[in-house]
Amino acid sequence: MLKKVLVYPRGEIAVRIIRACRELRIGTVAVYSEADAESLHVRLADEAVRIGPAAAQDSYLKMQNVLSAALITGADAIHPGYGFLAEDASFADACAACGIKFVGPSPESIERMGDKARARALMKDAGVPVVPGSEGVLGDEQRALREAAQIGYPLMIKAAAGGGGRGIRVVHGEEGLSRELRTAEAEAKAAFGNGALYLEKYLEEPRHVEFQILADEQGNTLHCGERDCSLQRRHQKMVEEAPCVGLAPELRREMGQAAVAAARAAGYANAGTVEFLLDRQGRYYFLEMNTRIQVEHPVTEMVTGIDLVKAQLTIASGLPLDLRQEEIRASGHAIECRITAEDPERQFAPSAGEIRSLLIPGGIGVRVDTHVYAGYRVPPHYDSLLAKLICWGRDREEAIQRMTRALDEFVVDGIHTTIPFHRQIMTNAFFRRGEVYTNFIQRRLEA
Repeated sequence: MLKKVLVYPRGEIAVRIIRACRELRIGTVAVYSEADAESLHVRLADEAVRIGPAAAQDSYLKMQNVLSAALITGADAIHPGYGFLAEDASFADACAACGIKFVGPSPESIERMGDKARARALMKDAGVPVVPGSEGVLGDEQRALREAAQIGYPLMIKAAAGGGGRGIRVVHGEEGLSRELRTAEAEAKAAFGNGALYLEKYLEEPRHVEFQILADEQGNTLHCGERDCSLQRRHQKMVEEAPCVGLAPELRREMGQAAVAAARAAGYANAGTVEFLLDRQGRYYFLEMNTRIQVEHPVTEMVTGIDLVKAQLTIASGLPLDLRQEEIRASGHAIECRITAEDPERQFAPSAGEIRSLLIPGGIGVRVDTHVYAGYRVPPHYDSLLAKLICWGRDREEAIQRMTRALDEFVVDGIHTTIPFHRQIMTNAFFRRGEVYTNFIQRRLEA
């Protein structure tokens, strides 16, 4: 088993990793910027190292600072969590060069799945359905026009190195293609340092369904069931649930097998997520693979009882999975709401500042993952996620009712949060009937 892990992320996921390490008797080192000196993960870790000023590019994104902290403290592994360099193959490669275990997949697997155009080609070869789209990246505008005519409108322009919903443009006709290509290329270069683009058919009102993968270094690969992540705003997930409502057992089995095939094709080891789009006719298509732990992993933990972060650490220690596919069963229903420091009344404008008082909900079936507390000052420099509220019920109706009750109890005083918006979702008649799809928020709520 690993002896000491440097916990690279900030925020709630850093706290989550530290707690898992402590239960496995693994020492922890937190890294932090000046803005995060009072964050909970810094207080909970066995050791803490400041790696730079508030700006992420001068601290969390400084690879040499993170690696230096690991070497100075004698950490034998780095857990990347999510965000920052978590899906950067060069970071995983640098860890290996320093003799530090990267708690995640190999650099080769990250690279294979990080390039969305290459990943599509790999999935096609593995027999995993993909959304109709361009073959490889687009070289020029003329090729884009030819490919678009073959695919048919509406379609999506997507960044080959993209993620997190950035670098995506929807085009409804040829007249808008040239303009949106230029915009998408500029955004992709700014966000990812890579302006390569590809095209995909735009599916009308699909559901976003992802399967949690676990794979050890001995070649054992399995899935832990699915999550429905369809409730999104501007391609950013806001609410996730498990299992997916109305997914027939046969289709669930087929999609799970496809997810495992995708992971094996990538030579994958550790925890990852294979994401699909599911249309109204029950056809599913590979979307992408996230080569890290997901923000929404707790809903899978709540219904399966599997500690996914402990599994990551065990796999990284070189130990085989102690699970078999037939042993994994989902019990009940779980829903997660992402509570962010944003003001829904002002177009979700960021809301930094001091949390004057905080009341966290509790009770049976209620879990809150957070790094904040009363007196904590939310910095303006990073992702706005404050907490994840996860509720479990014996069925979906009970999970919704429990979530509604928990949201009513949740008080964050001093800044604006998305708690009122989540209350609106939970009481929406379409949501309660399970009629969810990726444009649900703009169609049913924002309109």
